[in-house]
This record gives sequence, C-alpha cells and structure tokens, in this order.
Amino acid sequence: MVRSIKNPKKAKRKNKGSKKGEGSSSVPSLPTKVWQPGVDKLEEGEELQCDPSAYNSLHAFHVGWPCLSFDIVRDSLGLVRSEFPHTAYFVAGTQAEKASWNSIGIFKLSNISGKKRELVPTTKSTGDDSDMDGDGSDSDEDSENEEDGGSGTPILQMRKVTHEGCVNRIRAMTQNPHICASWADTGHVQVWDFSSHLNALAESETEANQGSSPAINQAPLVKFGGHKDEGYAIDWSPVVPGKLVTGDCKNCIYLWEPTSDATWKVDTNPFIGHTASVEDLQWSPTEVHVFASCSVDGNIAIWDTRLGRSPAASFKAHNADVNVLSWNRLASCMLASGSDDGTFSIRDLRLLKDGDSVVAHFEYHKHPITSIEWSPHEASTLAVSSSDNQLTIWDLSLEKDEEEEAEFRAQTKEQVNAPEDLPPQLLFVHQVISSQILLFSEHQTLTISFHSFLPYTHIWYHKQGQKDLKELHWHSQIPGMIISTAADGFNVLMPSNIQNVLPSGNA
Repeated sequence: MVRSIKNPKKAKRKNKGSKKGEGSSSVPSLPTKVWQPGVDKLEEGEELQCDPSAYNSLHAFHVGWPCLSFDIVRDSLGLVRSEFPHTAYFVAGTQAEKASWNSIGIFKLSNISGKKRELVPTTKSTGDDSDMDGDGSDSDEDSENEEDGGSGTPILQMRKVTHEGCVNRIRAMTQNPHICASWADTGHVQVWDFSSHLNALAESETEANQGSSPAINQAPLVKFGGHKDEGYAIDWSPVVPGKLVTGDCKNCIYLWEPTSDATWKVDTNPFIGHTASVEDLQWSPTEVHVFASCSVDGNIAIWDTRLGRSPAASFKAHNADVNVLSWNRLASCMLASGSDDGTFSIRDLRLLKDGDSVVAHFEYHKHPITSIEWSPHEASTLAVSSSDNQLTIWDLSLEKDEEEEAEFRAQTKEQVNAPEDLPPQLLFVHQVISSQILLFSEHQTLTISFHSFLPYTHIWYHKQGQKDLKELHWHSQIPGMIISTAADGFNVLMPSNIQNVLPSGNA
C-alpha cells in the first residue's frame, strides 16, 4: 500500500524567471519522437519542452501543506459546462508536519482559462504561451488572449477549518455536497457541514487569498471513534443520500445510516471479510444495498447489507495489495481496480459466476496505482495515477487503425513516430520525470460511430509538474476536466484529445 507523504514540507512558490528566456519553451522540431520513460535517455544538451496544444487547459497551484486526498464539490453553476473560463469548488485535507497544523480547506478556483484546441492543427504552435511558472498558480494560458477562454491565471479563494491529525481521505456527499466526511490518522471519522464556507466563497469577490488566513475552529456534526485503527476507505452512496461506509486498517467496515440531515447511526457490528487492511470502498451506482471493497490481502469483496456481515462474493483480484476501486456509474457492471504492483484491471461483474470476470488488464505502470476513476461522461474512459509520477487516461473502446493513421499523416504532412508497443487504449500521459514533466497524448481512432478522434501523436514537455501523485478526480459538471493532487500541489488539466459528447439541452 502506498499512501503517506513522507516528511511533508510546505510547498514553495515558484516565481517567474527574470532572465531572458526563462520560463518559456519552444515546440520540438518535426518529426517528433515519442520519448518513453524508463526506456529512452536524454542526451547531453537535449531538454524536454512543452507544446500547449496538448491541452485545452492546464494550471497548477499550491495550497501550503501537501494534500493526500481531496474531492470536487458539486455546485449550482450548471450540470454540463463547456465554455471557458470555468469555476470549480473542492475540499482537501492536509498532511502537515505537526498534527496541530492540519486543516481541511474549502476552495473556490475561478477564472480557469483555456481554449478548445483543434485535433488537427492548422498552423504550427509557437512556444510563446507555454510558460506555466507563477506565484502560487501556474498556467499555459498566461500569455494568451483567448477570445473564447478568458486569460490570466486562475483565482484561488479558500477557507480553512482546523482538523485534528492528518486527513487520510475526504469525500463530499453527492446529493448534499456541503456535507463532507474525513478519515483522520487519529482513527476518527468525522462528518462536517461546510455550507457556510461554500456560501461565503460563492458570494465573495474574485480576489485571491494570500494563504495566510487562520483556520476556523468548527465542531464536526459527528466524530466516530469506533474504528480500532486509522483508515483510508470511505464512500457516500450515490443512491441513498447520507448513507456511508468506512473501512480501516484492521479489516473492519462500518455502515452509517442517516437518521436526519445532521445525524447518523453507525452499526457497531462491522462487516468483516478481508484478512488485512481495507484500502478502498465503492457503493454500487444503482443498488441501494450493495458496495465493493478492496484490501491489502489482494481480494475484492462484493457486499449486500441485507445478507449479514459476510461478503456476498469475494475473489482474488491482484497478486499484490489492491489499493483503489472505481465503480462505473455509466456502465454499472464494470468495476476497475488498481494494485501495488502497478497493474490495473477492469472486471465485468456479470461474469463473476463464470469464474473469470477480467475483461481488460494493463501492466503499463511499474509502480503502485494510487488512484483510479471512471469518467462521469464517457463509459469507456478512465483515469489512473501512479507512484511513477504518471497520470494516464485510457479508453477501452480504442483500437489501432493503420489506415487512418496513414491518412492523418498525409493530412498534416507530419511524421508520427509513436512506439509500436504502447497500448492502443492509452489516450494521454501527464508525467513528471526527475525535475521535468512529460505530457504525452495520442489521438486514437475509436471503433464506435459517435466519436471522431484522429490518430494524432505528439510529445509535450514542461519543467514543472507533480511528484508523488496521490489522487485524481474528474469534474462531473465540466466534461474533460481532471484535478489531481500530489506532494507538490494540485494540477487542473483538460487534455485536448478528450472530446466528450455533450448531452443537448443541458446548461
């Protein structure tokens, strides 16, 4: 299992370089060559550079202490939003050097600028707009005057609430997003009402906080100490408002039932079916009584709360610790899991009775998987983060099409030198290599009619990025947006090749 950030230190803000040429980069000369981490090496005098056309939007910011976990908060700004600039709300918990310094941050990030890129570029990009170094917030849009996407850096506003101990994991309720639950390394699970903070941020002027505002002392709605150890597993039911499950490092899972909008009854008889730490929990997106768990014992268990305190089904999922789970909310038969050995698998739960439910298994990552999540807008797409400092995006419906690749090369008059051994399902890689960040995307061809991606490959680099990636989430109301957290801060990214089919008639 890989979770804690060792020896956390306050994030240092980077200032724009004062020397001529600092903070800027130029597009690699064509033909581009795909640089493979762990395979290729930089020769003397070579450096990695960034082409901003890899992204519709890319921003980075710091909030002080590292955050092991965060969650995006649903808002009232529109169910499906596609126009820049964007605004996002989220909550995050710190991993401070001293226990008494920890807090939960409630954040509003506004003026998230960007521009929808063409999948087939009509002109070559210049490197003038690729500078992402900034004081606390960095962006690939700083030097652009986007006609349709705004300009400048995002504006970060925050309110802080004191938290006893480090925050192992935090989750906001889908139906009532001002209600959040946090797991602490003290062994306590707490439920909070952050409505006053979210309302204050929504009504506030768009002026950035300086990060020095003191944390507010606020009592939680509930503080549960029934777990015998700390934990990381926690999930709100997407079907029943207020229903919660929490799992600890002593293999116990507790069910929380809401008795009102602000009170819960926690069943003192835990669910026990694993022989080691429960690492993650996921409620079924459709079934009221069903949830899944994964464990250091390498197993995944499916539970039905009506059938007692033993799992309804349990099976060996990986040859190492199973760190994370994600239940597909658009295709409820699909369950994704990520392991300590770097592999991740996709299972069709309808095939459990047949003995082999694995429909896809990937060994691309070589270090532990730290987060995995299905896209809320595309049933075949999911994002994965790993301790190898890579955030990858996959589409299971992709397959290689040599004819369309040849057509694309002819259309763009560009040679695409993509490695032949890359999985065709790999859409995008956002990666840190040493002190440098590799940003790699492949525009593949889908085999289903309502997509129109072209087989387009480029390499993008930038000398800034995320190290020790911990968690990622798709924004459920802004198609294509991913927010990720790491030891050195947050990234907001919208890859240019993640094109979603937006439902008509939604604001």
